Amino acid sequence: MQEIMKKAGFICDMDGVIYHGSRILDGVKEFVNWMIENDKKFVFLTNSPERTPHELSMKLARMGLNVGAEHFYTSAMATAEFLYSQDPGCTAYVIGEAALAKAMYDLGIYMNDVNPDYVVLGETRTYCFEKIEKAIELVNKGAKLIGANPDIIGVTEKGIMPATGSLIAPIEIATGKKAYFVGKPNPLMLRRGLKKIDCRSSEIVFIGDRMDTDIIAGIESNVDTILVLSGVTAMEDVNNFPYRPKYILNGVGDIIKD
Repeated sequence: MQEIMKKAGFICDMDGVIYHGSRILDGVKEFVNWMIENDKKFVFLTNSPERTPHELSMKLARMGLNVGAEHFYTSAMATAEFLYSQDPGCTAYVIGEAALAKAMYDLGIYMNDVNPDYVVLGETRTYCFEKIEKAIELVNKGAKLIGANPDIIGVTEKGIMPATGSLIAPIEIATGKKAYFVGKPNPLMLRRGLKKIDCRSSEIVFIGDRMDTDIIAGIESNVDTILVLSGVTAMEDVNNFPYRPKYILNGVGDIIKD
């Protein structure tokens, strides 16, 4: 673990790495406190667009971790920054939670349900047939289809639930248009994380629990990767993929165990 501990920065996924739902995972408090005490640069990177950085900071505070909002970067923020880089001043029809809309507003991307430049979708509990119909109508009229992340499922306290990839599929099928997904494994998001902590790829390690989003994103961004088995991936799953993480640990606590 000495090689990992010498790294200047850490980029960590959240679900399955830091917590499950509202339960913090073993060894996380010790690992986060170690990063703070040793002046490590770190950012929590999440494909979920449902919460703002401040809300994520408050969630960790309820679990006993004091981590400022500046240490979080979400797919909602990445999606808004991508749209702004492509077309400053554009408008969007958004299907998602308030955090996704706020990320758009923060960059001057305003809501439009008549003739938007983009239709944007993220995880939401207000998904309904009326919104699907509207999205299909707008995409057929020329709006570009954007997904905050490509995840098909997400793991919650209630079990497996549909994520953005599943929710956007009916719109893709009905329109014949494929969405562009901003979140992991798109390297864009990890590169934003690198920029946020002002590190080079050789100086950091990326920690995740999913081979198909986290580990491949790290490999394609040329950073060292750690797969933790505290989330959705089991050891026997690793050989199902044509690539491997550099390290495999039970959880983040193993980094400082010795």
